[in-house]
Amino acid sequence: MLRNHLSPLPRPWEVTASFLFLEDSGMWQGGAQDFFSMPTMWPLWLLASLLALSQALPFEQKGFWDFTLDDGLPMLNDEEASGADTTSGIPDLDSLTPTFSAMCPFGCHCHLRVVQCSDLGLKAVPKEISPDTTLLDLQNNEISELRKDDFKGLQHLYALVLVNNKISKIHEKAFSPLRKLQKLYISKNHLVEIPPNLPSSLVELRIHDNRIRKVPKGVFSGLRNMNCIEMGGNPLENSGFQPGAFDGLKLNYLRISEAKLTGIPKDLPETLNELHLDHNKIQAIELEDLLRYSKLYRLGLGHNQIRMIENGSLSFLPTLRELHLDNNKLSRVPAGLPDLKLLQVVYLHTNNITKVGVNDFCPVGFGVKRAYYNGISLFNNPVPYWEVQPATFRCVTDRLAIQFGNYKK
Repeated sequence: MLRNHLSPLPRPWEVTASFLFLEDSGMWQGGAQDFFSMPTMWPLWLLASLLALSQALPFEQKGFWDFTLDDGLPMLNDEEASGADTTSGIPDLDSLTPTFSAMCPFGCHCHLRVVQCSDLGLKAVPKEISPDTTLLDLQNNEISELRKDDFKGLQHLYALVLVNNKISKIHEKAFSPLRKLQKLYISKNHLVEIPPNLPSSLVELRIHDNRIRKVPKGVFSGLRNMNCIEMGGNPLENSGFQPGAFDGLKLNYLRISEAKLTGIPKDLPETLNELHLDHNKIQAIELEDLLRYSKLYRLGLGHNQIRMIENGSLSFLPTLRELHLDNNKLSRVPAGLPDLKLLQVVYLHTNNITKVGVNDFCPVGFGVKRAYYNGISLFNNPVPYWEVQPATFRCVTDRLAIQFGNYKK
């Protein structure tokens, strides 16, 4: 019915196909000569063919990946495609087929606005990327530079993956066309600085495992939507963070692991819910180090060289739920844990703890702690666990949540 509505007159090839079918079926034995020999039928057939050709739609070049789409429906003219005739019963083709363009860089895979060009040995960002692309994957190539017009026209791009290339230079306007970019993954490259003029729409930046040594003031200015930054694996020292480097950011998640920090950086965003500083060279937690981070619920300080946590330091973290202090040089359980009413997980394994007191984890009295522990790890410490009193873990949900033993000198 759809074909008859769109094409009321038969196409010339349809007439021919129909005639040949009848001829092959034996219903028109010798009929072809009789049909065209009729003086009245030949002009009528020619007239019908010309009328059909006059209504034929223009030729449309098909891209390689278009062959994967349903090609059963014919093209609509402008009036029909606009939906002006609401009584025609023609479905909206935009709702039936993807809007992905026929453009696709050579060697890449393109499907449903996703352009996947990874592991191709590319030296530069490929051309002919469809303007409606939302995810562009260029990881595991040999791209060394992002030029001014590399992403020109990609105003709908949502995620850009550039992980594991050789990028060392980025033009100051390279990201200007990316007005809707929310996720930028540019880890494992050769960057020595954070790219300038990042899109204001950016929500997540993963730039770990580069060569960044400095975070200057204003580099994140205007990024009001930024929620997550992963910048570990860079040779960052505490002196590399200029005062005001994170001004204006309202981050929930920040990771600066596997760097060269000797202390908790100052002036990090006070909105943080998660702060991960594991695998650094932090030696102590001083009283004011955590003063501005009252919204933290997960703090990662594992694999450092922490020997001392000053009394009262943890009191600034009233919403803390998870604390990682494993693989350090602590000789005792940090003071203040019983006052953290929401704390549920504490990692203290692989330290130098020799004693665990009966009130080191749980507050005195019942009903004080609002959330019981569901994980306390103390294994690989020189503590005689058989001397630990059972009441020490009176605020733990289950005895299996406690991990002891396996200490090796």
